Amino acid sequence: MPRPRKPASPFRYFNSSPEVIRLVVLMYVRFPLSLRNVEDLLFERGIDLCHETVRLWWNRFGPMFAGDIRRARVSRMRGYRHWRWHLDEMYVKLNGEMVYLWHAVDHEGEVLESFVTRSRDKQAALTFMKKALKRHGSPEAITTDGLRSYGAAMDELGCRDRQEVGRWANDRVENAHLPFRRRERAMLRFRQMKSLQKFASVHANVHNHFSLERHLTDRQTYKERRSAALAEWQVLAS
Repeated sequence: MPRPRKPASPFRYFNSSPEVIRLVVLMYVRFPLSLRNVEDLLFERGIDLCHETVRLWWNRFGPMFAGDIRRARVSRMRGYRHWRWHLDEMYVKLNGEMVYLWHAVDHEGEVLESFVTRSRDKQAALTFMKKALKRHGSPEAITTDGLRSYGAAMDELGCRDRQEVGRWANDRVENAHLPFRRRERAMLRFRQMKSLQKFASVHANVHNHFSLERHLTDRQTYKERRSAALAEWQVLAS
């Protein structure tokens, strides 16, 4: 019998090494840097490339790396019985027009799902929640703000009994907006909904992977977790 063929490497058409590509994607997505900032920092390290190459690589490999991170986490969390979600939406400026970026965050503060819409009515909330439930499974409780679109969507999904609404109960997802806001300012806003949706999804997964709760642990524990996260990134993105 013929032996199974080894999957082709996604880096096979690129002259640069996979290590350099991983570093470029990590720097651009994780840190609040512009394309030209990444180009200049890499030049100081002896790597000469154009900022348009940075754009090409993050567009090509960013979703792939983020998908690997998301699948690994979903497989670990699907059997967790006491999973609690927090849902909220934020304004994002797109060519002078305000659109909505919906976030689903779990009890650990990690962003599960990011979804961009032009409105925040029942249909938008329903589409967002269906996408999150299909990908991540069903949580024990869902905390939202007072937006009535959530209640209408949950009535249709049959999970209204799991909704919790409180004035301060949704602070966890409010804090989850901050990393994206810092990254948005560095990028000088967005121009297309497609690029906003792609970057929000990639940024959320990469940020989750390296969010190590530094303020809650001692220095030694943090260093161990940081080393483990970086080693896992190199395996996931290999």
